Amino acid sequence: METASRAPIAARSWAMLAVMVFGQAATTVVTVTPAFLIPYLHAEQGMSLARAGVLAGAPSLGLVLTLIAWGALTDRFGERRVLLSGLTLTVLAVIGSLLAQGFVWLGLALVASGAMSACINNASGRLISGWFPADRRGLAMGIRQTCQPVGTAVAALAVPALANEFGIHGALAFGGVLTLISVIACAFVVIDPQITAKQLAAVSSNPYRESGTLARIHAVSVLLVIPQFVLSSFGLVWFVIGFGWSELAAGTLVAAAQLLGAGGRIAAGIWSDAAGSRLRPIRLIAVACAALLLISAAFGAADWAIPAAIAYVLVSCVSVADNGLAFTAVAEIAGPRWSGRALGTQNTGQFLASGLLPPLIGAMIAAVGVPVTLALVAVAPLLAAPIVPSERDAHATANRTARTRRDGGAPRS
Repeated sequence: METASRAPIAARSWAMLAVMVFGQAATTVVTVTPAFLIPYLHAEQGMSLARAGVLAGAPSLGLVLTLIAWGALTDRFGERRVLLSGLTLTVLAVIGSLLAQGFVWLGLALVASGAMSACINNASGRLISGWFPADRRGLAMGIRQTCQPVGTAVAALAVPALANEFGIHGALAFGGVLTLISVIACAFVVIDPQITAKQLAAVSSNPYRESGTLARIHAVSVLLVIPQFVLSSFGLVWFVIGFGWSELAAGTLVAAAQLLGAGGRIAAGIWSDAAGSRLRPIRLIAVACAALLLISAAFGAADWAIPAAIAYVLVSCVSVADNGLAFTAVAEIAGPRWSGRALGTQNTGQFLASGLLPPLIGAMIAAVGVPVTLALVAVAPLLAAPIVPSERDAHATANRTARTRRDGGAPRS
């Protein structure tokens, strides 16, 4: 009887996870589309690379500006309302970009599309945390974290082809159509996890005031996003310029590393569920990332292309494995009243770090080369490892802020 009563809930949980993965992938297409339009804008419309780069960065600016606000709205009104309203506004913002006349208005519309699409970043994590029990939550969140590389891969394949066939409007509309489909799916599938009055009473305190645990996790994630960004953004440059590979061969290597990295996020989630810990795996991942960065740097300095490529793929997989673990830990520690804002803060720090890194890393590579840069970047995960909170600190904070919510609350049937 008990097993039978749980089966429909489990099926609904997986259905909502699927909808969240699709929705997050769809909004990822919206935000990365301008970046994949740079060659078209430059070659076909004569736009300078600098101006095209401004458009490419516009959605990310919108994301950074609104992540915490969307998290607060999720805490206040629930996941379903935020997802339906935010994704609908994203579709309207995409329509605005199709109607925009001139560079400035197009840029503002792209900022708006990024700002509205940020609704799903926190709401999806909060929803999954609420619907999945603790012993399956790492796996579920790991699957959720695959949506960004998948969305980026879809955009990389579709956007240039659509732009060449239908122009910029056809490329921009693609993400809007996918997001519209996700709105419809959310309307039929998404239900907020049920949080009882007793549970809410137990999480009235601000987890940031209780301890520095969440702040330490945010700091760790900012440090660990540095190697992620360097490897994904400058891997192509390294193998084309440093080893003389063709762009096709180097691009295939980078794409393979990204897709394998998506699998690494799922594997890390399964590992954390089996270990009953999110934080110990993060600490080990940080140390492994630093070691593999140094190995990659050594192979690069020795001009050993194939060993460097193997090390690059391995470190790329390891460097992204912590994402889902940190996201899950933040949601669990913050509790149902604060998880939206906490997840928004988590994402904001990572996006800010990624936005500030390009000129610094580019200048570093120009000055000392890729191998030395990789060795220097290895300092970031080495610094992150001792900052990872202990399990005792995490449990103490979680118990004070969500004492009765060990398994995320019973979902509404």
